[in-house]
Amino acid sequence: MTNNLRTLLIDDHTLFRVGLEGLLASRGIEIVASVGSGHDAQRLVDELSPDIILLDMRMPGINGLEVLTMLREKNESLPIVMLTTSTEENDLLRSLRSGAQGYLLKDMEPDELVLALREIVAGKTVVAPDLAPILAKAVQGKTSDKDEKDSSPFSTLTPRETEILGLLAEGQSNKAIARNLGISDGTVKLHVKAILRKLSVHSRVEAAVMAVQRGFNKTN
Repeated sequence: MTNNLRTLLIDDHTLFRVGLEGLLASRGIEIVASVGSGHDAQRLVDELSPDIILLDMRMPGINGLEVLTMLREKNESLPIVMLTTSTEENDLLRSLRSGAQGYLLKDMEPDELVLALREIVAGKTVVAPDLAPILAKAVQGKTSDKDEKDSSPFSTLTPRETEILGLLAEGQSNKAIARNLGISDGTVKLHVKAILRKLSVHSRVEAAVMAVQRGFNKTN
């Protein structure tokens, strides 16, 4: 295994990014780019070909789950790791279902973080030790009533995808959705593509019909 892992870091906290970059560099982890939002994530992946991506969960604009979903559309095998402060069960499960190969916490010991990154690049899925009981409960089918109720395809949608699906159900065009949400047409198209895949339908009309039946245009 190459000792010097080439890493793309996406996190909106500048001081955290700077500190982590120095910390990882001293342990053979090279930060090839460190950015404060996920807007340019795909372009950076194409330009820099990182070995792994470290992605924050809570970010303004496009959140971590949305960035994860968009990157997964074009980068099926690239290791993407959520690095977050969130210990919420729903965040953990949604991240893993959306294709994250790791879910690590920002308060982990540096050496534990580096070891986890190397294991993930080697092909393992790694969850922060503190969250292992939560994952075990989910795997054993002991999730809450809400999680069991949300076992439909709709439960795999990110908050942004759910929001966009509701607007599709209202008959809005991509341009109208982009204008309403303050995002680009291209970003809307990527979200719609992800929605169609997750709902196992082939057109936005089918997705809108499902959403109307579900009541997305009324209650969501």
